[in-house]
Amino acid sequence: MGPLFLPMIRSVSKLISFTILLLFGLACTSFTATEAYDPLDPNGNITIKWDIISWTPDGYVAVVTIYNFQKYRHIQAPGWSLGWTWAKQEVIWNMVGGQATEQGDCSKFKTTIPHCCKKNPTVVDLLPGTPYNQQITNCCKGGVLTSWVQDPANAVGSFQLSVGHAGTTNKTVRVPKNFTLNAPGPGYTCGRANVVKPTKFVTPDKRRVTQAMMTWNVTCTYSQFLAQRTPTCCVSLSSFYNDTVVPCPACSCGCQSNATHPGSCVEPDSPYLASVVSASSKNSYMPLVRCTNHMCPIRVHWHVKLNYKKYWRVKVTVTNFNYRMNYSDWNLVVQHPNFDNLTQIFSFNYKSITPYATINDTAMLWGLKFYNDFLMQAGPLGNVQSELLFRKDQATFTFDKGWAFPRRIYFNGDNCVMPPPDAYPWLPNSGFRQYTSLLTLIMTSLSTAALMYVHA
Repeated sequence: MGPLFLPMIRSVSKLISFTILLLFGLACTSFTATEAYDPLDPNGNITIKWDIISWTPDGYVAVVTIYNFQKYRHIQAPGWSLGWTWAKQEVIWNMVGGQATEQGDCSKFKTTIPHCCKKNPTVVDLLPGTPYNQQITNCCKGGVLTSWVQDPANAVGSFQLSVGHAGTTNKTVRVPKNFTLNAPGPGYTCGRANVVKPTKFVTPDKRRVTQAMMTWNVTCTYSQFLAQRTPTCCVSLSSFYNDTVVPCPACSCGCQSNATHPGSCVEPDSPYLASVVSASSKNSYMPLVRCTNHMCPIRVHWHVKLNYKKYWRVKVTVTNFNYRMNYSDWNLVVQHPNFDNLTQIFSFNYKSITPYATINDTAMLWGLKFYNDFLMQAGPLGNVQSELLFRKDQATFTFDKGWAFPRRIYFNGDNCVMPPPDAYPWLPNSGFRQYTSLLTLIMTSLSTAALMYVHA
């Protein structure tokens, strides 16, 4: 009987090996998809709307509007840059509210020289203070767009361009392709342009409605994995009931001994600190952080501060370790089950974003305008802090097993590295508890049964 079952055993063994390899492959390939999907803002995106508002003898005039529909991810200085590839031999005659970064080769034009002749132009926003005759609505913010929750009015940017050598009817116009969006660096992936119903415009007196000649939309989504290969922030923890301060995990955002990026950190007491920070660099937006064990530009510290009869209090501190970056309009997203009973918050703005319908466990926090909405670069002033007062829900509240600490934290839309759960500060009377796993019980039972069988 043994030889008869041998082929079957080999087949089963091969099937098991193939299944393990398949699962491993799926786990590896699904990493980037997991990073690209944000469960706290599943519908967040940047939508680019291109409205042709009039025809010209050799093309059209269009208004391009960029909407930041992301709840908490904003575009900070130096702002967005939008690129695309023309479908034909189009040129940009002139622009209002924006400008192409390069003119390109316009040598074939003898009289009127176009604003840009490149096949693949890149457009940026104009700076604040631009003369009024070069502005349109929602332009000239230096490319900075706030998140939709923080300030919807400033989450929109626009520019106008006159396109030549293009079609002059809906049937002859060709939609541009290969859209790219840097905000300000990589991280966004844009889909194809889709022709949609023409946009309708209501006049200021609301007595007349006009519409665009033609409209197409482009949707761009963000991936933290594409934006940077390493995290940008980490979380540390402490509590009043335990003297242990749990630091950010070592090498959360890199290691000091990393030979591929020498000079990426500097000691705060270094006599050359000022010269290193002010020195010009090929990319001044590459972080230059203080040398730490975690090497993150941003650290968020969550401290369980006080315990009252019906309430408990938390202090949150955000520290900037980056000598090259000031963070304007920064924000935090914190997930904790007790946000449903948040009673008061001091010196921060608060809004519940409820990603899971009726479950209110996720909060967005950001600074007060002209008070602490600007996080200074690394140094004595490079931090902001606030305190949160929660009401206890007797059905769920406990300090045991790290319940008082957040489940996850985002800074400016990027997921921060959390300490491992077994490192959380524990209650003094539960620090040495022994927990028996299910696997241990099964193995013990099997060993006992085997022992009894041998001695039977």
